Amino acid sequence: MYKNLFITTLSSILFNTAIAGLLTAISFEESFWINFVFSQCIGLSIYSINASVMCHITDMRRRMSVLALTFPGSIMLGVTLGSWITGVGDWSDPKAWVAVVIGLFFGGIGGITYFLSQRIEKLDAEVKQRRMNEMESEKRHMEAQLKMLQAQIEPHFLFNTLANVSSLIDSDPALSKKLLERLNDWLRIALVRARSDSATLGDELEMLENYLQILKIRFGARLYWHTDVDGEARNMPFPPMLLQPLVENAVRHGIEPKIGGGEIGIRATMTDESLRIEVSDTGVGLMNKEGSGAGLANIRARLATLFGERGRLSLEDNANGGVTAILELPR
Repeated sequence: MYKNLFITTLSSILFNTAIAGLLTAISFEESFWINFVFSQCIGLSIYSINASVMCHITDMRRRMSVLALTFPGSIMLGVTLGSWITGVGDWSDPKAWVAVVIGLFFGGIGGITYFLSQRIEKLDAEVKQRRMNEMESEKRHMEAQLKMLQAQIEPHFLFNTLANVSSLIDSDPALSKKLLERLNDWLRIALVRARSDSATLGDELEMLENYLQILKIRFGARLYWHTDVDGEARNMPFPPMLLQPLVENAVRHGIEPKIGGGEIGIRATMTDESLRIEVSDTGVGLMNKEGSGAGLANIRARLATLFGERGRLSLEDNANGGVTAILELPR
């Protein structure tokens, strides 16, 4: 508040000084000092009195009615003060009335400038507020879309795991119990991730390790995996449940159909611009050249929502068999 008061007062003094210089240049008074005193007295009277009216009267009609009286009255007060300080230009002098006309002219210009600046400032504030509202609305929409996409992954995995538990209860109760324990661990971690506003690649790998342990119970010696991710990459921010569909896709379409099973490799590398994650398998290879499964479509939709064109997912056939899914995220 005090800062704005200082700035507007200083601007008024500078404006008044410029008027004094102009009047001196056109020889209204030979003395710059007299023009300066009159300009400051008139200008500051206009500023202080009418600004007070603006601050204390909010109703527009009433404000304009009061300004119609205070505006010329403040000019006449300024002329009177100027005459008292300088000892020249009393009301018997025609120049006093010329000074009133000059005050009305330049005061009008100053008033119009003030009103326009206030209007521009108000419009600018409205535009900024509208943009903030739009950004907030877009953010809420994005969060809802991401939660919807994430929620599509979890039931699919849960149904498959519970079906495995059901099939093992009679044939191998101990193994079904172990599977339920692993599922409980996975759910505990998944719930924490779902409620967290931030997650890292390390968090995702921790949950993924639990997921693979669950699959290991089902596949036994037909499934192996290894992870090559250093500490710096593990600390990178990472969207939850983005890797599991790639691993699930590798197991379902690569390892499971292959006699003898296979191995899954998870590797992460970083550049100055991106985080690159590769999920490779030694399975039967890329059957669907388009890579248009529901899980992959879900990942691409989440990437587009989060990163636009900077987030990419691609699939490549491995030279020795199997597929590598390449996930690239901007840093």
